[in-house]
Amino acid sequence: MKMSLITVFFFFFLHCCSKTSAQSPATAPSGPLNITAILEKNGQFTLFIRLLGSTQQGNQINTQLNNSNQGLTVFAPTDNAFSSLKAGTLNSLSDEQKIKLVQFHVLPTMMSTTQFQTTSNPIRTQAGNSAADEFPLNVTTSGNQVNLTTGVNQATVSNTLFTGKNLAVYQLDSVLLPFQFFGTPAPATAPAPSKSDKDVPVSTPKASTSDNSVDASGAVKSVPFGVAVFAAIAFWL
Repeated sequence: MKMSLITVFFFFFLHCCSKTSAQSPATAPSGPLNITAILEKNGQFTLFIRLLGSTQQGNQINTQLNNSNQGLTVFAPTDNAFSSLKAGTLNSLSDEQKIKLVQFHVLPTMMSTTQFQTTSNPIRTQAGNSAADEFPLNVTTSGNQVNLTTGVNQATVSNTLFTGKNLAVYQLDSVLLPFQFFGTPAPATAPAPSKSDKDVPVSTPKASTSDNSVDASGAVKSVPFGVAVFAAIAFWL
């Protein structure tokens, strides 16, 4: 009987410990942070990892995280999000534009999900100055759901992949498409006519005269035939 009570308490103790451990938040890994390692651990981010590597932005993110106190927020689109893009979307971008595309998925501060509910729009990304409408990104929330709008499409934060130290990584169900690259340009307006094209007077030819006066250039104008005959008769008389 005594042995049975000891056994019961032992298993009860193990159950409580395992339950407490399951409810504890994940702690940050020891050593330097590595965005690629974090994404690889969570799976389904092969295409975004490849883009981080080809643009060298993965190394740039790791350098910022481990060599400064600056926090970062990374929005990571899944492989399904990239597969949903129109064919040729990424190939249509230049190398510089691909760098900007990755930077558009990175915020220069670490933001928690609760901070998204109180932030001011548009939020600044690593791609450029959102206040100058270079790469605007707006956040809307509905309960615990966080949506990101670019002016071209919308993406939803579907999972929190990592939070710790000075980094937050969130899973996105769509690739954020910057308006700078994928927005519809405003229709071109016809240029206003210049002043020289307005109200230009049209000159009309002057009627010719047939008198015997001399014009301004010194040339004698033509004389009617009748007048010339009359003058010749008068001269001989």
